[in-house]
Amino acid sequence: MDSLTIRRATADDVPAIVAMLADDPLGATRESPGDLTPYHPAFARIDADPQQHLVVAERAGRTVGTLQLTVVPGLARKGATRTIIEAVRIHADERGTGLGSELITWAIDRSRELDADLVQLTSDATRTDAHRFYERLGFVPSHLGFKLAL
Repeated sequence: MDSLTIRRATADDVPAIVAMLADDPLGATRESPGDLTPYHPAFARIDADPQQHLVVAERAGRTVGTLQLTVVPGLARKGATRTIIEAVRIHADERGTGLGSELITWAIDRSRELDADLVQLTSDATRTDAHRFYERLGFVPSHLGFKLAL
């Protein structure tokens, strides 16, 4: 298998990232890969924020995975800094190859480099396979999450 590169995303990666975000039952209902208009200003905001680390995984020149790592300083836990892993996606033909584990390991290692004390993530309640995956990597299902659409 060709070697994997994990690198900071660029504006040129937006179409591939959005395609991966849309390539599952949940994403298909909320993403619009045919109209990238709203994604470009969002990417610019992410790219300009030093606390945001949007990355892509490439194999043989092809984008095969992505995630976003956000650094959140806080007062809780004696002033702990935490990182939040979001929007983890693996290209359909790369699922089951270990790429997801490599991406999450990268995020954990990067969190350590950023002096984070805690790494956390959320996963939609319907994604039971993803929950088992995260638990295998050492994550503990410790909280119940809530959302309020604005």
